[in-house]
Amino acid sequence: MKKTLIITFSILFLFIGCKSQINYKKQDSFKETSKRKHTIQALLWQQNAAEYRALTYQAYNLAKIQLDKILADNQFNKPIAIVTDIDETVLDNSPYSGKQIELNENYNSKRWTEWVKKEKANSIAGALSFFKYAESKNVVIFYISNRSTNQLNETIKNLKTHDFPFADRSHVLLKNTSSEKETRRNLVKETHEIVLFLGDNLTDFASVFENQSTSQRNKSVDSLRTLFGEKFIVFPNPIYGDWETKGIFEGKYDWSTVQKDSIRRKKITSY
Repeated sequence: MKKTLIITFSILFLFIGCKSQINYKKQDSFKETSKRKHTIQALLWQQNAAEYRALTYQAYNLAKIQLDKILADNQFNKPIAIVTDIDETVLDNSPYSGKQIELNENYNSKRWTEWVKKEKANSIAGALSFFKYAESKNVVIFYISNRSTNQLNETIKNLKTHDFPFADRSHVLLKNTSSEKETRRNLVKETHEIVLFLGDNLTDFASVFENQSTSQRNKSVDSLRTLFGEKFIVFPNPIYGDWETKGIFEGKYDWSTVQKDSIRRKKITSY
C-alpha cells in the first residue's frame, strides 16, 4: 500500500512538472512572437495624445525664447548656427514604428530604407515655424542625423516637401561610417558658432553621452542640468533611442525577445 502511494504521488508530481513546463514554453513562444508589443502604448501616445504635440510646441517655443536672448546679446565673431537632429525632432517617423508592430519585426535596415524612400515623414509640430523664424534672423541651420549617407537625396527631398530652410547637401550631415556626431558638430564649429542643439537623444548634444549605461546617463544629465532648456532642447521619444539600447539593454544587441522582456520587467521600480 505504502509503495503504491509513493508511485502514485511520484507520477502525479511528474505530471504537474511536465504540465508546468509546457505552459512555460507556450508562454515563451507567445513572447517570441510579440516582438513589438511593448511599443504599442508609446506609439499610440505619440500619434494621438495632444500632450505629445503640446510638448513639441513647448520645446520649440522654448528654443525661440532662448534664440531671442542669444540674438539680443550677440557677441560672437562667427555666424550663428543651430544644430538639430532630424528623426523625431524635425520629422515624424511614427508610421515606420507602426509598420514594425503590424509586421511584428524589430528594426531592420531594409524596412527603414523602404520608409525613407517614400519621403512621407510629416514635420513635428512647431518645427517649421521655428526654423523659418531662425532663418529670418540670419541663423544657419545644420541637420546632423544618423540616417545613412546613401539616404541623403530622399532626406533632403522630404525636408523640402515641408519647406524646411537649408535643406541641401551643405547643411544636411548624415552618418558615413560612425554614428558618433561630435566629428560633424566640430566641422560646423570651424565656421559657425553653435548656439542651440535640438534632439530627442542625448548624443545629439554632446559626446559625453556616448555609449553610457543608464546610471551614467543620468549622472551626466545631472552634471549638465543647467544647459537643458538653455542650450540643449530635448524632444520626447518613448519608442526608441540610446535610453533603451545603451541604457536598458546595456549596449548588447543580441538579447532574445524573452530576455528583453525579462530585462524590462527587472528594471521597473515598484513599491
